[in-house]
Amino acid sequence: MATTRTTFSLDEALAEQARRLGVNVSAAAREGVAAAVRAAMARSDRRAYVDTPESPDDIWIDAEAWGPE
Repeated sequence: MATTRTTFSLDEALAEQARRLGVNVSAAAREGVAAAVRAAMARSDRRAYVDTPESPDDIWIDAEAWGPE
């Protein structure tokens, strides 16, 4: 997996607490961004479904009829 360097600002007190507790800030940031992306994709998918809901499609009627012809 290719990575890219990113810079962000972190509250000084929170950064100090993370250092004191041994929190890997880079890993935590990656996990947080990944979770935010998953949530944004879910919202986007839901919005797309609401805007264009699925509807019956006549072409699938025969394909759904599994059994003797």
